[in-house]
Order: sequence, then structure tokens, then C-alpha cells
Amino acid sequence: MKSLTLGRIVYLIYFFLIGGPLLVLATIVCCLTIIIASYTGAPASFISRATKLWSWTCLAVSLCRVEVRGRENLPTSDAPCVVVANHQSAYDIFVLNAYIGIPFKWVMKSELRRLPLVGKACEAAHFIFVDETRVSSIAQTIEDAKKVLATGNSIFIFPEGSRTETGRLTRFKKGAFVMASELDVPILPVTIDGAFEVLPRGTYLPHPRRVVLTVHPAFHMSEQGTPPAHIPASARLAQQTIASALPAKG
Repeated sequence: MKSLTLGRIVYLIYFFLIGGPLLVLATIVCCLTIIIASYTGAPASFISRATKLWSWTCLAVSLCRVEVRGRENLPTSDAPCVVVANHQSAYDIFVLNAYIGIPFKWVMKSELRRLPLVGKACEAAHFIFVDETRVSSIAQTIEDAKKVLATGNSIFIFPEGSRTETGRLTRFKKGAFVMASELDVPILPVTIDGAFEVLPRGTYLPHPRRVVLTVHPAFHMSEQGTPPAHIPASARLAQQTIASALPAKG
């Protein structure tokens, strides 16, 4: 068993007494705010600001810092896209919500709908749920995504499908690229580096670390060949682009 350093012990005491309770409280307040705002007809911008404040708070109380690179590559508000990123940790959600800088809706697994309070808040925020076990669910996801794009929001997907277990990038699934092709919108690759060190999969207590968020130039799938070959080609390009901003692992 790995021994704890003095710094880690001090951080754990802080997190148990202060950081952790504040994170839980912020999550409860944010979920309730979103649910109530949805039922009272509050504008989508209010819900977006609430999730951004919640995410920033969770990062702050965890003592995590975020650096954003490539802001010049972010699309304008009238040019929504499908955003894809590597999935290192649960903290990816905080980092993206707080710092990506464009309005977007998550595409998430349908089982997340069952999470107490959080699932209901995600429904209220009009996030898109997809059941990967049902083919008919994909068609419904496309229809839901069209409605989201019509509001000026982008779509966000983790093409790996789940968090990495080792910190390494895993093969991208094609769903995000099928969606982008059907919706005829560009792909915006984003790299997250450092979130795995904050909270590796299977652990529950974070580490205070710096996370770097790199926004790459968007590309159109039509540039990657003709259908249907443009789908795997776009997936490879997105994965290579995201990997280019990650440190090499031996």
C-alpha cells in the first residue's frame, strides 16, 4: 500500500472537513436550481450559468487549477458543432462546463438518468440521453440533437464512451461522427490533460492538480472523404488530434 505524504494527509483532512462537504452542497444546490428553473420557465442561459458556477465551485474547493489553450479555435455562437474530447476522469465534466466557453448540451448514457437528483437535473437541463443497446434510440438521439442545434447550442460527446482506466487514450467509437455527419456540422476536438491525475477511475478522493484544456481547430467531415468512409476517417483524425496534446506514456 502506498504511503501517504504529509501534503496528502493535510489535503485529505481539508477535503473531508471543508472541500468535500462544499462540493456535495454545491451539487445539491445546482441540481435543485436547475430543476426549479426548468419548471418555472427560466431561460436556458440561466441554467447554463448555474452549471458553470457549480463546476467552477467544485474545481475550486478541490484546489484544482485549469489552463485553457487554443481559445481562438472556439466557434462563434451562431456556428454550433459536435465537440469531442478524451475522457480521463469524472472531473472532465467540471473542467468542460466551467471553461469550454461555448453553450452546449451533453450526450450521455441513459443509465445516468437514474442517478438520484442529478439525473432529474440533467433531464431538466435538456441533456440528450442515448441507450446504446437500442438501435431506435440512435434515431431519437439525432432528432433531439437537431433541436439542440436549432437553439444555438453545440453537442458534446466523449467518443471513447467511458472513462479511461489507465490514463491512456482508447479507441473512439463512431457514434459522435455519425451524428455530426447526419447533422452536417463540424467536429471540434478538445484535449483534456491532467484530470486522470485528479481522480483516476475507481477512486473517490481527488488530488489537487493542474488540468490543461486544449481546443483544436474544428474540421468538416466532408474534408475526410465521401460517405461512409468519412466516418472512420474523421474518428481517426479526431483521435490523432486529441492525442497530439497529450504527453507520451511509456
